[in-house]
Amino acid sequence: MKRILIFSLTYHPFIGGAEIAIKEITDRCDPTEFEFEMITLRFDSNLPRVERVGNITVHRIGFAVPGAKVSDRSLPFHCRVAKVLFPFTAFWKALWLHRGHHFDMTWAMMAGHAGFAAIFFQWMYPNTAYFLELQDGRPFGEMKQRRPIVRLLWPLYRKIYLNADIIKCISYFLAEQVRTLDYTGTVEVIPNGVDVKRFSAPVPDEKLIALKMKFEKHDRDIFLFTASRLVLSRGIEDVIEALTHLPANVKFLIAGQGDDRKKLEHIAAGLGVSQRVLFAGHVTHHELPAYLRISTIFVRPSIIEGFGNAFVEAFAAGIPVIATPVGGIPDFLHDPERNPDKNPTGLFCGVHDPRSIARAVERYLDEPVLRDKIVENAKALVADKYDWDLIAHDMRGRVFNAL
Repeated sequence: MKRILIFSLTYHPFIGGAEIAIKEITDRCDPTEFEFEMITLRFDSNLPRVERVGNITVHRIGFAVPGAKVSDRSLPFHCRVAKVLFPFTAFWKALWLHRGHHFDMTWAMMAGHAGFAAIFFQWMYPNTAYFLELQDGRPFGEMKQRRPIVRLLWPLYRKIYLNADIIKCISYFLAEQVRTLDYTGTVEVIPNGVDVKRFSAPVPDEKLIALKMKFEKHDRDIFLFTASRLVLSRGIEDVIEALTHLPANVKFLIAGQGDDRKKLEHIAAGLGVSQRVLFAGHVTHHELPAYLRISTIFVRPSIIEGFGNAFVEAFAAGIPVIATPVGGIPDFLHDPERNPDKNPTGLFCGVHDPRSIARAVERYLDEPVLRDKIVENAKALVADKYDWDLIAHDMRGRVFNAL
């Protein structure tokens, strides 16, 4: 049996693409072949310190307060301190766990806090394999500009990458970034995925009717939909502005919560489209297929994106997608004008370009043959390349069993 220790700053119930990826992959690993332990921050004092989540024994550490949220801007002071200390507290916790488990491998989910903890552990146990996974779509140069601490610790920060036995990237964009750091080791490009069976399965009519009633969707209404943290880097404000260039029956349904909701509400009010912008609040990952089913087009004009699980989930649900050609998105989204030699799987819009979003929406509405072809191609693509069963198989063969 191979024993793997995971360092991750956050984990369930605080979920994003990285946390979903860990669970989907580990749940598909045979527990007689792989044993997973994880060290993560607790944040919320209502959560148990040790818990079995799927195939992972999760050890939560650090200061916590009741009902804490993990957004940087709303994170309580005690939790901020716990986050700063995580490289050190996670390292000490790892030393304690190693005495009983004798780990064969460590897995750092993204550089930064988890990566620092992993290289500290590697310095103590150099014979334990170290695997780094990258999901953040922000270029390294931009990270240095935005985070002075990264610039200050840059020589040490590079060690997180240079010391890795294998680096797994979820897109070719990230793989190219890694090589700019002069990393000469093995880079595996294994994307995130989607539970194709669940997202493509029929949703009961009564559930769809109830959702339509909740958001007052009429027969002629066109729902644009996005599932995202409510932060401006996701381009949500650009979709809101795009409504001003579209008919009144086009509305924007937003699933998610975040620090910038008030700003987005203010933007919608200033543009006179408040009645057409529908904030659904927190929607669990389990509920997403139903929201996709009542929607017409999935839109997320991201400014940065490592991969974007939500896009391939929309593919599987049979909803046409509009996205920006940034980060890892061009790996799977092929626009018929930008990629005429490939089967089209979506339409691109420009970054911070509401008019181009509106044009893409109009094209889907005006060209049903193209829309249907895009939906057909996208569904075939996710089934062929992005199902979590396929991703987990690649992880076992190309990463876990390779070290």
